[in-house]
Amino acid sequence: MSGSPGQKAASQAGSSAQSRFQVDLVSEADRHTPDPQPAEPSTGPAGVKASAAWSDESKGRFRVVGFLDPGGLGIAGDIGLPPDVSHNGDTVRSDSVSLHSTGTGQTHVSDSHSNTYYMRTFGHNTIDAVPNIDFYRQTATPFGEKLTRPSLSELHDELDKEPFEEGLANGEEPLAAEEAAAMAAKEAKGGSVKFGWVKGVLVRCMLNIWGVMLFIRMSWIVGQAGIGLTIAIILMATVVTTITGLSTSAIATNGFVRGGGAYYLISRSLGPEFGGSIGLIFAFANAVAVAMYVVGFAETVVELLNDVDALMTDELNDIRIVGTLTVILLLGISVAGMEWEAKAQIVLLVILLGAIANYFIGTFLPTESKEPKGFFGYSTAIFLENIGPDFRGDETFFSMFAIFFPAATGILAGANISGDLTDPQSAIPKGTLLAILITGLTYVAVAISTGACIVRDATGDHNDTVSDTVNCTDAACTLGYDFSICKEGGCQYGLMNDFQVMSLVSGFGPLITAGIFSATLSSALASLVSAPKVFQALCKDNIYPGLGVFAKGYGKNNEPLRGYVLTFCIGLAFILIGDLNIIAPIISNFFLASYALINFSVFHASLANSPGWRPSFTYFNKWVSLAGAVLCCVVMFVINWWAALVTLLIVLALYIYVRYKKPDVNWGSSTQALIYNQALTHCLHLTGVEDHVKNFRPQCLVLTGYPNARPALLHLVHSFTKNVGLLVCGHIKTVTRRPNFKEVSQDHARCQRWLHKKQIKAFYAPVFSDNLRHGAQVLLQAMGLGRLKPNTLVMGFKNNWSDGQMRDVETYINIIHDAFDLQYGVVILRLQDGLDISHIQGQDELLSSSEKPAGGVKDAVASNSLIKDSDSDSCPSKTTSNQSSPLIMRETKTPLSLTDQRLLETSQQFKKRQGKGTIDVWWLFDDGGLTLLIPYLLTNKKKWGDCRIRVFIGGKINRIDHDRRAMATLLSRFRIDFSDINVLGDINTKPKKHNKLSFKELIEPYRLKEEDMEQEAAERLKAQEPWRITDNELELYKTKTKRQIRLNELLKEHSSTAKLIVMSLPLARKGTVSSALYMCWLETLSKDLPPLLLVRGNHQSVLTFYS
Repeated sequence: MSGSPGQKAASQAGSSAQSRFQVDLVSEADRHTPDPQPAEPSTGPAGVKASAAWSDESKGRFRVVGFLDPGGLGIAGDIGLPPDVSHNGDTVRSDSVSLHSTGTGQTHVSDSHSNTYYMRTFGHNTIDAVPNIDFYRQTATPFGEKLTRPSLSELHDELDKEPFEEGLANGEEPLAAEEAAAMAAKEAKGGSVKFGWVKGVLVRCMLNIWGVMLFIRMSWIVGQAGIGLTIAIILMATVVTTITGLSTSAIATNGFVRGGGAYYLISRSLGPEFGGSIGLIFAFANAVAVAMYVVGFAETVVELLNDVDALMTDELNDIRIVGTLTVILLLGISVAGMEWEAKAQIVLLVILLGAIANYFIGTFLPTESKEPKGFFGYSTAIFLENIGPDFRGDETFFSMFAIFFPAATGILAGANISGDLTDPQSAIPKGTLLAILITGLTYVAVAISTGACIVRDATGDHNDTVSDTVNCTDAACTLGYDFSICKEGGCQYGLMNDFQVMSLVSGFGPLITAGIFSATLSSALASLVSAPKVFQALCKDNIYPGLGVFAKGYGKNNEPLRGYVLTFCIGLAFILIGDLNIIAPIISNFFLASYALINFSVFHASLANSPGWRPSFTYFNKWVSLAGAVLCCVVMFVINWWAALVTLLIVLALYIYVRYKKPDVNWGSSTQALIYNQALTHCLHLTGVEDHVKNFRPQCLVLTGYPNARPALLHLVHSFTKNVGLLVCGHIKTVTRRPNFKEVSQDHARCQRWLHKKQIKAFYAPVFSDNLRHGAQVLLQAMGLGRLKPNTLVMGFKNNWSDGQMRDVETYINIIHDAFDLQYGVVILRLQDGLDISHIQGQDELLSSSEKPAGGVKDAVASNSLIKDSDSDSCPSKTTSNQSSPLIMRETKTPLSLTDQRLLETSQQFKKRQGKGTIDVWWLFDDGGLTLLIPYLLTNKKKWGDCRIRVFIGGKINRIDHDRRAMATLLSRFRIDFSDINVLGDINTKPKKHNKLSFKELIEPYRLKEEDMEQEAAERLKAQEPWRITDNELELYKTKTKRQIRLNELLKEHSSTAKLIVMSLPLARKGTVSSALYMCWLETLSKDLPPLLLVRGNHQSVLTFYS
């Protein structure tokens, strides 16, 4: 539309500022409403005068830039007309204002004519948008830019905050200017060619279904099976195709359909695995079908040449020559464009309809010259004789069905060019179902007419008339002819002997030949177009690497020229060298496999009961679709059992390949919906079942921070939870500002993607909290669903706790207390070199390719910690206000220190196979068996399979043998293999003096030293710093303290070479033992040892020896 009407509308808008919502170009810093006076006319592309009636809601909140106005539409708002709604194809345009981020730091307000609509609808000015079809599109609007509704944060956040940028809903889209330019260029070329339901679907399907079978095999099938069984065969085939047509209609009307036909329908319903496998074999089947149809045409031509003795060489080579010339001609028509191909199809349809009409007219015109060849016109005697079957040779009902059924296929010819249809949702159901009805009635009519007009056997001899001396009872006898000699064989005419009997019957024989030509060429042309279109859609989705070269389209209709050439080459190869008698049944089975999966798609989607499954075509039933899928599979085996097996094996192989490759696509398939349904059902079912000790499994909440920050902790826990129990990576983020939803969702997706890439079966669960302990409490209480709920808390040991603030130690110990309060088991892992590698990590593992920073700088993702050594806090990393997402740290050229190199090496030690060694289990206290169960689960895994369990228990020096036998009996009843049992009789021996002195030096900074101050001051200091150790506390737990020192000595003595030590975690009574003393116990117990796992169950049995 020209600019003048738009300027006129804008001028009118300027004069009615009180009742209109106008948009002014304001600066980002401007927080005040400008004076309401007309500005200078804008020179921008919209041609809109800027004005300034800006609501309080948006004051100082958004940057507003120029927008496109489809000129002139504003007039309707001025004169009080309802919002303009225009219909353009499948597009319905309704007026709205869309305020959205463009990804460039600016927010656009898109106003399609006037905000008067909002004023009249809601009575006040608002940036909230009314429902609009453009918000639900995945591509640009007709005006060149993708519109998005205002985000929740734009409507909900405080006015003095900058909105964070939501980005685009479906990844990066081209800029509006680029989209507009592309659209303008497309319009300049004349636009793409689109077809309606008649030309695009009905004509194609009828041409594909009416094949050569109609003219050269239908009469023979009637002769063998009789009229009754032939109609049954036709109805059976029609039932299968009708059910498939209904299913196709249901899928096609459940959302916008793009190009790709059967592949697109199946892949978007069942996912890439089934879609990818069917798409490839369906495209190949269509390519080979081109050869089949062309050879059928060439054979007819060669027969005609042979009749007039005009063969060029011999029959075989003539078929090759004619076939090659034909397929080259068809390729030329296809490459010329869909419009030329559609015109050719119309011409072929006219010829085919003429041939069919010619046959039916001929049935009413019997002549005496045709009677010796078996054609007598409509006769009750012939009809009654042909009503029943007369199978000869090895033929049966099912062999007749196998021969006929390929004639009923071709119902997807219209759906295969779905991308070239004006309205696929309407065209596919109407065209496909009507084509099935028309062709089905045609086949039935031909079966009845041939059975009522032509006898089964005829000699062709005028002299074979009825004589008085011969006892003749056949239908021909009543009509004056005696063909009883045919019972001995050798006759060349009649339904059973002459494949060209329809030419005999027709009014003009050559027209039947033209019909055969038309049927073969139209089917070949449809297949030649279908195969590249389906293959192009498959290649665009990048399901199979290396095929992307065939995704490129050319011209205004995006023609797959490379696909045409490939299809031509495949077809030509089979014309020249292929044995089509062998390949034909496989091709039929390929089509049937596609039909079966389309039917199964509808059943699967209905069974999944996803809210997204709501097709506008409602005349389907999930059980009927399932029956259709089963029928298709049965028909596959009826037609050819070995071809059916080959088809199933090929589909299965391709399915496994795509499943293994896991293409990065998400189409919202019914498979996802059904998995969700099943998971929900099983979760609810589990909720109603009481826990049983035999089914106990460690379900771990691991405080890892970002999953790649503490790989050793994650790998070890994954070793004993993989395929056994739940694993959740908890991440507590302590923030000083509100969480940014976009950053949170990107963070979550990155971490989950990293876990998937590393093949770690775990969930990532971040929480935001004011402090670490509160966040841990949230995770401990709220994590999980029903029975899928963690029962064990896993943490890393706080290695350099003494260098940090004791408040952090207090928090760390309190998290352990909280876990025990909630009946969790607790597991703490200590590596002498530490766990947290985020401060030295050099690879950008958590960054996706689209999120990597520009330039050649290599980045690292890290979890920032406020503590000097991030290893000191194995709980999730703390983040400042600017660090709520993985930090991108510039990697320096400085080489790593020896400490960091060693830390990196040890962080990967549980990822590799452990080799021969021992897992030493120090089961000092009975916690229900978790201390023993974890080592057992580890040794069941491949990485730890070479390790043997050694058990250490406490005992008295005079009862060592008795205690060993008792433990051996218990372990054997638990069915847990062990290599040795050691009873520690000297566990209560006094520790060495220098170790006691070391402990005294360790606790010295944390003592309250109440003797050196007044009681009131001591109490006040204890209240302020509850972690301090009192003298009374030291005296009360003197024995327990010595035990920790002594146990460390014994650990160094017995387990210094173990691959892993699993030891009972000492408990500290809450409110009695200070955090500092407990931390000192853990430090003393675990220092200078191999990897140590401190375990304490919740004292509920997790092992049993009862069956």
